[in-house]
Amino acid sequence: MIRLLAGMIMPALLAAAPAFAQAPASVAAAIDDLVVANRILADRGVIDAYGHVSIRHPADPRRYLMARALSPALITAGDIMEFDLDSNPIDRRDRSLFSERFIHGEIYKVRPDVNAVVHTHSAGVIPFGITQVPLKPVIHTASFLWVGVPIFEIREAGGVTDMLVRNNALGKALAAALGDKPVALMRGHGNVVVGQNVQQAVTRAVYTDENARLQATALTFGGPINYISPEEGALRDKEPADVRGNRAWQLWKALAMRKAQP
Repeated sequence: MIRLLAGMIMPALLAAAPAFAQAPASVAAAIDDLVVANRILADRGVIDAYGHVSIRHPADPRRYLMARALSPALITAGDIMEFDLDSNPIDRRDRSLFSERFIHGEIYKVRPDVNAVVHTHSAGVIPFGITQVPLKPVIHTASFLWVGVPIFEIREAGGVTDMLVRNNALGKALAAALGDKPVALMRGHGNVVVGQNVQQAVTRAVYTDENARLQATALTFGGPINYISPEEGALRDKEPADVRGNRAWQLWKALAMRKAQP
């Protein structure tokens, strides 16, 4: 379904946006994956009407691909745009932009290992960003959390704001809070999740939310919690990024795109 959709829309996109015209075929694959990522995150209930996901441009690491401002469940290949790392659109035309696109550009600037970024308003993680209880891995599929989950406090970076990362300065502060970690919470807002590829970033975003909900349930039982140990987490981290989560990605893709069919 998604390949067919991209096949119908890509010629018009290439004609209208010269920046794509000389790019390799891998750009089409990246656009396909970006559409699927949005649909999966929406279908899994991890991302809402205002979340977004991006992929570093496969032909130019100084740029990234992300959709115009639109609910993720509605995004198609024709909605994908190209941005520089200052989050300026290469060919805006009259399309609306996500106000928090600066999250993506500033992370790509300082994390050459990152090729995909997800920003969610995941309800499961919110309690861990507003309390003193740290988010820790309780399920093996979220073992990547063993390295720690920092919290971005926007007040420290910008004083009193509307809590949105609306400029490069705030994006830079968020990227600094994330550091070398795969996930950072945003106090009272949601989180940011990164990966070596979009499949890994999406898988991490899904399992971060699931882990948060499971940990919250475990905390209500009282008594100590037997968390995933750092040693266990480190062992699981050795699995290649192109293997980890691929089975889940394929299942979630099939389910999400089936629902997208007319």
